[in-house]
Amino acid sequence: MTLHPISIGENLCNEKWFALRTTAIFDHCKWDVQCGDHSVLAAFPVFLEPGTARDLDGMAEALSREALAAEEEMLRRPELQDLLNLPHAIRKTLRECPYAHSPANELRVMRFDFHYTTEGWLISEVNSDVPGGFIEASGWSALFAREWPDASAPVSPSEIYAHALCEAVGPNGLVALVHATAYSDDRQVMQHLARCLSRLGLRTCLLSPSHLRWIGGRAEICSSFASGCPDAIVRFFPAEWLPNLPRENSWKPYFQESQTALSNPGSAIALQSKRFPLVWDELRTDLSTWRKLLPETRDPSGINASVDDSWVLKPALGRVGEGIGIGGITPPTQFQKIVREARRHPREWVVQRRFDILPLITESGGMYPCIGVFTIGGKAAGFYGRIAKQPIVNQDAQDVAVLVHPNPDRKSS
Repeated sequence: MTLHPISIGENLCNEKWFALRTTAIFDHCKWDVQCGDHSVLAAFPVFLEPGTARDLDGMAEALSREALAAEEEMLRRPELQDLLNLPHAIRKTLRECPYAHSPANELRVMRFDFHYTTEGWLISEVNSDVPGGFIEASGWSALFAREWPDASAPVSPSEIYAHALCEAVGPNGLVALVHATAYSDDRQVMQHLARCLSRLGLRTCLLSPSHLRWIGGRAEICSSFASGCPDAIVRFFPAEWLPNLPRENSWKPYFQESQTALSNPGSAIALQSKRFPLVWDELRTDLSTWRKLLPETRDPSGINASVDDSWVLKPALGRVGEGIGIGGITPPTQFQKIVREARRHPREWVVQRRFDILPLITESGGMYPCIGVFTIGGKAAGFYGRIAKQPIVNQDAQDVAVLVHPNPDRKSS
């Protein structure tokens, strides 16, 4: 049997697991602990060997460097933005100010989703716009590390992010945490980050994007409960939603030149689009790491025969695994609906060559892990683990603690 680079720990007893879950809720703002009839939080950890952790870090940093260079080139070439199928209002705004952003900066955050397959490590996508997983990668893994003294939690992306923001804005700086305020799963991330920033002496304000106006390229808070000019904005509001705001002055500056530091700028949507691989052959940027790690990706209109189970259908701007279709995995009626939508609107979709994820054997049977690797300012910044009962990681997957095991001498899982 192939030695899997990820191993599984034993389930915690119910008493210990409930205690950790309660601590996660109150100390780390992990409020969405249940999805339907199952727990979002796995009762066991996964382990990486130090060498595996270093390999993942190295691949993620290479992917980040190449991605930022590609983004910078795409921002200067409007004809490529059309292939990405970005919303029309965003494409128009980017064309008005193509040189506004320097993508390589210390506040850029990405998360690359790695899977161990029959071909080795591959990625399914990059979350370059508003990547999640901070609470789980920082808090949940740290809590599990208390129960395994011979292992350690990886670095905390939340702490690294907070220190990067602190360095960018200076002592006592004001950070606006912009999110979709109607969603508690978004609010919890902002509340978690606010606590990390406050521990470093920074001031924070949790806002909707409609609470901000730009005057002379600088953001200003305009609301009944807060005021002032933030030194930086942390955006946890998808870029494609921004043009839905009623006032242009509330969203256009995310894509233009801003005197207020933006994390992330709206231009990050160029990489968020699953159609990014469709422009590779038009780019001068070296994308050798991407070409090695991301499976073949095509426009659905190029697949003339029926879409079989060797392909994965993905919406161009899908998130959290929503809308993904895999033959033999997605329920047949739902899969056929996805196929029809992709054929009707091919520019809104991609097809990606399917890979075979190697499962891990848990007390509940075989499960499929995904290791999200954060980069902040181009540097590796921790791991976000998820594990699913099927080889598709979506809202039904569980968050799993990731620990680094110092002892490489172990049996395969």
